[in-house]
Amino acid sequence: MKIPVHIVFRNIEPSEMVEELIRNEAAKLETFSDRIMGCRVAVEIPHRHRRKGSPYHVRIDLTLPGKEIVVKRAPSLAQRTKQEGELNLTKDLEVDIPHKNLRIAINDAFKAAGRRLQDCTRRQRGQVKSHESRPVAQVSKLLPDEGYGFLTTPEGREIYFHQDSVLNRGFHRLRIGTKVSFVEEQGEKGPQASTVRLAGPNGKPRITKPPAAAAG
Repeated sequence: MKIPVHIVFRNIEPSEMVEELIRNEAAKLETFSDRIMGCRVAVEIPHRHRRKGSPYHVRIDLTLPGKEIVVKRAPSLAQRTKQEGELNLTKDLEVDIPHKNLRIAINDAFKAAGRRLQDCTRRQRGQVKSHESRPVAQVSKLLPDEGYGFLTTPEGREIYFHQDSVLNRGFHRLRIGTKVSFVEEQGEKGPQASTVRLAGPNGKPRITKPPAAAAG
């Protein structure tokens, strides 16, 4: 797959060399995610800074299914010059340094975009893993006065749960036979259920809202 890349230049002359650099950096993003649908890159010099050897602004907009990642980078010439150990900036250097800063700004922006993509991918994998690892069971025993109960899994195992483990303060809505999803963990007295969530008829989590607080 080749990411569609749209490049915009503002207050700066378009450059084939810069476009090639951007497209090469955009291609590297595919190593972090294969779900990128589009990449829009804007390179500009703000009007108010044009006569001060001011920074290049680089903005990257990545489009993914149901999500957009936006990265902005605006390194200053003074900061970059200091990093490179330059103490004095002559007119001759002013011709060269901004081009170096443009490359640095583009590289920094794409590095940041790569990190954001990695974080996004890790979260998605974690969410999928979390949903896949949550079994469904039925409430088999309830002791409301004691604040706990037991679940029975499809395999016939009995698992303890406490009322505080039921999400959205849903313990009072449970009945014998209610289907729930849960995360199993080992407690002091054996397996117990945490993150208990009421499940719909198809076994998927049911979205419920916590009861509104009583007016005082």
